[in-house]
Amino acid sequence: MSAATPPDRTSSDQAPPAARPAALSPTERLVRMRESSLSGGGEKRIAAQHAKGKLTARERIDFLVDDGSFVELDRFVTHRCSDFDMQSQQILGDGVVTGHALIDGRPVYLYSQDFTVFGGSLSETHAEKICKVMDMAMKVGVPVIGLNDSGGARIQEGVSSLGGYAEIFWRNTQASGVVPQISAIMGPCAGGAVYSPAITDFICMVDRSSFMHITGPDVVKTVTHEVVTSEELGGATTHAEVSGVSHFVSPDDKSCMQLVRRLLSYLPLNNAEGPPFVPTDDPADRQDTALDTLVPSDPNKPYDMHKVIDLVVDKDSWFGVHEGYARNMIVGFARLGGNVVGIVANNPAVLAGCLDIAASIKGARFIRFCDAYNIPIVTFEDVPGFLPGTKQEHEGIILHGAKLLYAYCEATVPKLTVITRKAYGGAYDVMGSKHIRADLNLAWPGSAIAVMGAAGAARIIHRREIAEADDPAAMEAKKTAAYEETFNNPYRAAARGFVDDVIEARTTRPQLIRALELLRTKQENRPTRKHGNIPL
Repeated sequence: MSAATPPDRTSSDQAPPAARPAALSPTERLVRMRESSLSGGGEKRIAAQHAKGKLTARERIDFLVDDGSFVELDRFVTHRCSDFDMQSQQILGDGVVTGHALIDGRPVYLYSQDFTVFGGSLSETHAEKICKVMDMAMKVGVPVIGLNDSGGARIQEGVSSLGGYAEIFWRNTQASGVVPQISAIMGPCAGGAVYSPAITDFICMVDRSSFMHITGPDVVKTVTHEVVTSEELGGATTHAEVSGVSHFVSPDDKSCMQLVRRLLSYLPLNNAEGPPFVPTDDPADRQDTALDTLVPSDPNKPYDMHKVIDLVVDKDSWFGVHEGYARNMIVGFARLGGNVVGIVANNPAVLAGCLDIAASIKGARFIRFCDAYNIPIVTFEDVPGFLPGTKQEHEGIILHGAKLLYAYCEATVPKLTVITRKAYGGAYDVMGSKHIRADLNLAWPGSAIAVMGAAGAARIIHRREIAEADDPAAMEAKKTAAYEETFNNPYRAAARGFVDDVIEARTTRPQLIRALELLRTKQENRPTRKHGNIPL
């Protein structure tokens, strides 16, 4: 958590008296200081930032917000540290640019850490600036965006900088579920600096130039004797595909800012509002016949659920989240009839769409976000069950799978489920079933809702008959076919009311849009409590 060496310069206001022009008027002094605040750590450090392919803190803001809408706060703040000759290194802004702006005409508060000033390290005053915009965002009820580029706590300030981090963490926690919080990791993010982004709702990293880790490669080598690079330890690909810490990866700073803008277009300003409606020329009654033949007749043949989603939602409205992580589970935002929905789907093209630990955590977190911000949840289900094996059991699939179940049960927003093919065992219960209070459950004609697949069920139920038969294979095939006819279809569930209707696949879009319109006024009361105890 070390900071870069600070630039050897002072702000114009802090220059020695002899260096100040004589008889500066108050307005001239203001202009001089304002200009000084724009230069960050100086031309050399800005050039070094550009040489790494990175934008400066202010350039990032310019690409993120609507033109001319940024209003800066606290540009004249400086640190208060006098140890290690820090009093001679006063730089206006103290390494972070804060303020408010408009994105697509909607207000946000934001901060952008400036790596050219003390390596973007967090001091007491740096933290106070961030806390101020977070407090204001809560008062106003608008999102908070953090552009993080920091070497960690400013070691010259010791515990004061650590206290600053804790103040930010506390505010992140209070804001959770109240206003959306988005973190863009634009450079190094080490030690205490990683925990604030981890509490926020979404994290975007920049490939090859941003890193997140508790301790760096040198410390890892000293403690565990592992030799690892920063990229391997905590780079964008590592966190997007292995750890699941990052939701998005962008190739450069500019595209990262554009991604954040697009993400915000699906989100409400706060938890008391609905997400923004965007008119569409895609007809609400559109029926796509390709859906009728998209699912293979062979129950063991994979297909990509993304194709189902693309054919159902408003054209070009799909926005995937966490796409590199746990790819057997798909989550993301889309629009149906112009209204934002959160999509949760099994993907039979990866691990047959099984639920495992990573998929359960990924789905649970996304569902809880949607529920917090009044975004209806649409589930596309094709799940053969939970992934078996000692690795999954030993690493806690029971506990982690329960997170997904808890999230679905806890959610009170409109919940719609479409069973496209398999819905087996406990995974059927978990994936937005009627039993955990989904509002509308639809099934396609070729779907199968059962405890397990027909072959496995036949082998268990008719074990003795099969073993004693003259031709065990023929007997097993006969019993499997009988089980398929009786149970491996949607009609047993429909007869019980566990499925509201069995529909032609082509009609999925109009049926979902009609249901969402009806469910707009849904109200669901739950027992009074401080909070539940999700199986963490």
